[in-house]
Amino acid sequence: MTKTRFSSLSQGAIALSLFFTVLCSSHAALAQAMAPDSLRIVSIGGSVTEILYALGLQDQIVAVDDTSTFPPQALKEKPSIGYIRRLNAEGVLAVEPGMIISEAGAGPVEAVDSLKAAGIPIIFIPTLYSPEGIVEKIEAVGAAVKAEKAAEKLAANVKADLDLTAHVISRIPEKERKKVLFLFSVRDGRLMVGGKNSHAAAIIKMAGGTNLMQSIEGYKMVDDEALLSNPPDVILMMKSHGDAISNEDLAALPALAHSPAIKNNRIIRMDGMYLLGFGPRTAQAVKDLAKQLYPDSEAIRNLSLGERQ
Repeated sequence: MTKTRFSSLSQGAIALSLFFTVLCSSHAALAQAMAPDSLRIVSIGGSVTEILYALGLQDQIVAVDDTSTFPPQALKEKPSIGYIRRLNAEGVLAVEPGMIISEAGAGPVEAVDSLKAAGIPIIFIPTLYSPEGIVEKIEAVGAAVKAEKAAEKLAANVKADLDLTAHVISRIPEKERKKVLFLFSVRDGRLMVGGKNSHAAAIIKMAGGTNLMQSIEGYKMVDDEALLSNPPDVILMMKSHGDAISNEDLAALPALAHSPAIKNNRIIRMDGMYLLGFGPRTAQAVKDLAKQLYPDSEAIRNLSLGERQ
């Protein structure tokens, strides 16, 4: 065997080894195996898409999922492969992806298994509902696409904004902190609300509020008694198309009718991905929420952050 042929075989073995390592979702191996100018990325999860755009890699994206609502052009200029938890493997494969980067929770399992079986590298980005988790998410996406330096810069800027926001909000006296009810939906007069260990609870805490439903886990339906005995100062909701649940509808609910939130018209509606995405814009979202929770706070009003809207 000639030296040249031996070298070619060795290079092929190295490439094959890297390929199988990528299938095991190793961020480091993926970064070594693929160059940014050769990627055809399917981005699944709004925060992943937002990070890729912030890193300047939008031209490498060949498709996104329905939660990729920011920047607005993402769903306009990229085909959608459906909702993150209702993926269609054939639809994903149709765009001939070189790799898939996804938030945790993509599904169904059968679709994800089909994509793995097709040999498509899939990187699942961990999501932790905390400032540290946002920084780690940015760094993980950067590592996946071999854009570590750009990701490091973005993460540093985002961390600075989060740290500054946390410092200002920490000055709010404990006795003045608002009790906030995150209302996810209303079904047949019953309320589904956000409890502890949810992204809703995390964003409320980061904005200086107290999550009213810390006694429950995740998102659950609650009985009227739970709110009658512990009424909210503020109701926080995601904006919906046409805001199907009006303020009048909320005021008609027995569980909320006599709460301070209804009496004082303290109902806050914010874009869901902006509020709960835990991506590069989260510090600004925290500031915007805090401004509405504490409109008299000059320190929060004057808080100056890097613009990422």
